[in-house]
Amino acid sequence: MRFSVLLAFLFMSSFVIAQSDPQEYKATHEGWLVKVDEAFAESQRTGKPIMASFDGSDWCTWCKRLSANVYEQPGFMEWANKNVVLLQLDFPRRTPIPEEIKRQNASLQQAFKVRGFPTVWVFDLERDEASGKMAISALGRTGYTKTLEEFTTGVDEMIARRDQAN
Repeated sequence: MRFSVLLAFLFMSSFVIAQSDPQEYKATHEGWLVKVDEAFAESQRTGKPIMASFDGSDWCTWCKRLSANVYEQPGFMEWANKNVVLLQLDFPRRTPIPEEIKRQNASLQQAFKVRGFPTVWVFDLERDEASGKMAISALGRTGYTKTLEEFTTGVDEMIARRDQAN
């Protein structure tokens, strides 16, 4: 009996260690990034803005509803691949995440003044080559929406305003 408890403990410990490795940590949805530097590089490469979803994946009821009503719907990834770079900034309560990711997410939460979940910001980033600091050009924000169409229409309007200004 003790051996099985010890084995279970070792298994769970290795799971937690693997989960806290920044190289192994992944978004809750396929195709989303978790590191702002990777999202920035992809945004620079493609010219698409970053769409960051601030959420509490393992506790926030409205985040789970947004995920089910929008992110998991057929057609969402097709729309996203054409229009935005997806970045998940998660604040789970039970799921361990690497300290590096926690610090990054908290810093962006503070920069965007996010007080509730889910909050979705669409933005462009610019990097000052001399200092390495990034400047945010916010295009707009949204939160929970009931349908994929309502969500994508709102984000499309944000992107269209950016494109008209340029």
